[in-house]
Amino acid sequence: MTTAVAAPFRFFALQVVTTRRLGHCLVRVTFAGPELRHFRSGGRDQSLSLFLPHPGQDAPVVPLELGWGSPRSSEAESGGGWWQGWRELPADVRAVMRSYTLRGLRADAEGRTTEIDIDFVLHGVSEEAGASAEAGPASRWAARAATGDRVLLLGPAIADNRAIRFRPPEDTDLVLLWADETALPATAAVLETLPAGTRARVWLEVPHSGDVQDLVTDADADITWFVRERSPAPGQDSPMALDELRAAQLPADSRPYVWIAGEAGCVKQLRRHFVGERGIDRRRVTFVGYWRRGLTEEQLRDEA
Repeated sequence: MTTAVAAPFRFFALQVVTTRRLGHCLVRVTFAGPELRHFRSGGRDQSLSLFLPHPGQDAPVVPLELGWGSPRSSEAESGGGWWQGWRELPADVRAVMRSYTLRGLRADAEGRTTEIDIDFVLHGVSEEAGASAEAGPASRWAARAATGDRVLLLGPAIADNRAIRFRPPEDTDLVLLWADETALPATAAVLETLPAGTRARVWLEVPHSGDVQDLVTDADADITWFVRERSPAPGQDSPMALDELRAAQLPADSRPYVWIAGEAGCVKQLRRHFVGERGIDRRRVTFVGYWRRGLTEEQLRDEA
């Protein structure tokens, strides 16, 4: 007798369905494909790895067993042996790999996923001038994405998986969230999952006033936006919300859970505030550096 164990992650060949500009620096791309019927996620801050083609390529270049129209090997399905094969491809040929969070999904009547949404931050891209020299490959791809464009996704095949980090303890009675624009999609998804009556304080930082969104939640949420274009010191290395956070009065008898995500240096400062200055148990603080100022994702990956 043998027992089958479902691989927690697998690869999905997807195509762009639609794109929609959400603000000055955000665009939502909707993906679909037959393989999505195997996609499962409990939402919240679900992390994904997206493989994108370089300009001039009609599909992302990956090891043969992962490519479009190729049978998936069991090793590839489990997310195990593909890494070395991908790394051995020439850097200017192999697919661009970037980490994103799931913004939303839709399923059919039988619960099979039919579409997923991913929100992209368009660093160095504007509607008026297009992509500048500082725009990265993922921003450039998202800015020109069109129906039918092909990508590869490494994502979850089971709903409760280790790539979901937002996990408040059962006794939590106050949720504290901070995010910059890169973690805004995850924050929006988290807020949508909070049950009615949950107390939440939220601080969000975005580059432009046009990036401020109406966020949907049943929670009792107090949301404060900080806009860098209004700041007297744009481009500062500290979170704009830090002074307000230090001045914020939190209930003395609360059992808070903290989730902070975005630029790694800002995340580090905020974690120091919550743990060191406020004395919140570090086990009740989840912190994720989505990016680091001055480094590409490839450089961060090599450093790790």
